[in-house]
Amino acid sequence: MPATHEVFNQASPLEDYDVAADDALTAGLEREGAGWAAEELHELGRLAGTARARSWGEQANANEPELRTHDRYGNRIDEVDFHPAWHVLMDTAVGHGLHAAPWADERPGAHVARAAKFFVWSQVEGGHGCPISMTYAAVPALRHSPELAARFEPLLTARSYDFGLRAPGTKQGLLAGMSMTEKQGGSDVRANTTRAVPAADGTYRLTGHKWFTSAPMGDLFLTLAQAPEGLTCFLVPRVLDDGSRNTLRLQRLKDKLGNRSNASSEIEYEEAFAWRVGEPGKGVRTIIEMVNGTRLDCVIGSASGMRAGLLQAVHHASERRAFGGLLIDRPLMRNVLADLALESEAATTLMTRLAGAADRSARGDAGEAAFRRLAVAVGKFWVTKRAPAHAAEALECLGGNGYVEESGMPRLFRESPLNSIWEGSGNVAALDVLRAMAKSPESVEAFLAEVRLAEGADPHLDAALKRIGTELSDLADIEFRARELVRLLALSLQASLLLRFAPAPVAEAFTASRLGEGRGDVFGTLPRGTDTAAILERARPRG
Repeated sequence: MPATHEVFNQASPLEDYDVAADDALTAGLEREGAGWAAEELHELGRLAGTARARSWGEQANANEPELRTHDRYGNRIDEVDFHPAWHVLMDTAVGHGLHAAPWADERPGAHVARAAKFFVWSQVEGGHGCPISMTYAAVPALRHSPELAARFEPLLTARSYDFGLRAPGTKQGLLAGMSMTEKQGGSDVRANTTRAVPAADGTYRLTGHKWFTSAPMGDLFLTLAQAPEGLTCFLVPRVLDDGSRNTLRLQRLKDKLGNRSNASSEIEYEEAFAWRVGEPGKGVRTIIEMVNGTRLDCVIGSASGMRAGLLQAVHHASERRAFGGLLIDRPLMRNVLADLALESEAATTLMTRLAGAADRSARGDAGEAAFRRLAVAVGKFWVTKRAPAHAAEALECLGGNGYVEESGMPRLFRESPLNSIWEGSGNVAALDVLRAMAKSPESVEAFLAEVRLAEGADPHLDAALKRIGTELSDLADIEFRARELVRLLALSLQASLLLRFAPAPVAEAFTASRLGEGRGDVFGTLPRGTDTAAILERARPRG
């Protein structure tokens, strides 16, 4: 076809930059004791910023997993085929220790380093983070049964991605998953009906239906089932020691809004072989450590998505011209972009603080464990709840260009609600905050002590602390008011962290816009006098 026009005034692709060149991230890495990981983090960040890495994410989503229930001869095989790009993403993640590797690393800050790398690599593609996250979270739950931990933990923490259904002991590395949700209960796992019958050798046989099991091609699955003593946790292998397939039947793969690269399935247990994990009848108590780990990753994943959307919006506005100049120089666009940058930086700073708490609590720090118990639940509710609005506004900054698939923004938008639903929707997270406050009052003291470290630094935060005191002194209708309370706790913690660790323009704009009077949650409503130049300088992609 003949050329009819010259293409101009289109932003170039965002590539060849260092995703880890993020001031809030690197400062948090150093502050939380993992500065030693900076070189590897930037190595991964430079890879994540390449066009090649971006193409892996695109290919893994465009070529979705396919279920094969039977082989050509009619034998049941229950396998899922993935595009080669998926395996590249997984191999990179496991090779850099984004899975369970920190549990075998004695260096202080190992869990922080892992969180930072998870944050960086998730900006390439979010779906493959699911099996990575579940493998990370499985280890502390598995430690409730030392014999099983001794057998499988070395393979779960190994930095070898060894895909394929084979006996666990024959593989160089393992991946774990969760198989909890049933259609009649959802988050109410005590309503589960899958039953576990003890065998003579101390193992169990599970029978029942699981409504939502992600990453079914993993090697081991932690699951809940009704044993004679009540709801109990079990470990279910996909392949038995003799090489035969365990009787986990994949009924279908879920057709999901986002997270398309990752296979999620419905499965039937038909007297599936399983080991008990933890005490009989104490399944929820056993599994709670795994839930805490995956909820932390929900915060990390949502913060990662915010940063990815922000970078795309800032890059586009820095090259696109409209109304006589660059978009980024227009006052209203600067207000929107700076507001998106504040949300992203607050989420990143909170994420690194939570990762630090997870690291120190794993090493026996009771005070940090108390803080983590409440703060992770608060962060899970708020950061994941903000992600969809952030993704939508970032997409809108690109206009029609952001609405087409090639921009990557629609995929980011579709992915954004996932973490708010995974591991308990907003109501479940808010109720978990109330539960933690009631059952672990020390977590409230630890949380408020953290927030008060910035007391006196800003009048908006001081006023918020007073409101928190008022809310906590009145327990009437507390469940009805739970979301507003958790919102206030989250914003106060983020404000405290930014006041202590972020530049003044960032901290002051955040407290004024999030804790000030008469301001809504619409992006682009920062008050007059906001230093948008200083805020946006931290939001620009860098090599």
